[in-house]
Amino acid sequence: MYITIQETAEHLGMPIEQVRKYVLEGRIRSVYDGEQFLINKAQFGRYFEQLELLKQQIDEWRSEPIPPDRDIKDED
Repeated sequence: MYITIQETAEHLGMPIEQVRKYVLEGRIRSVYDGEQFLINKAQFGRYFEQLELLKQQIDEWRSEPIPPDRDIKDED
């Protein structure tokens, strides 16, 4: 299913101009039909999967307990 730049911006929660910039730079793949750029919605599935995995890793890192202080004294 193909969506427009405006629909892509709403889907990603980004400003329309930023999505348009990414399309023109080639960071978001698209097809130009002679009137507008169309973007395959399925390509963002992997992006959201990776984003959720990253959020889980950050949460795990934050919930990890802080190791006890070893209080090493320098005895010169």
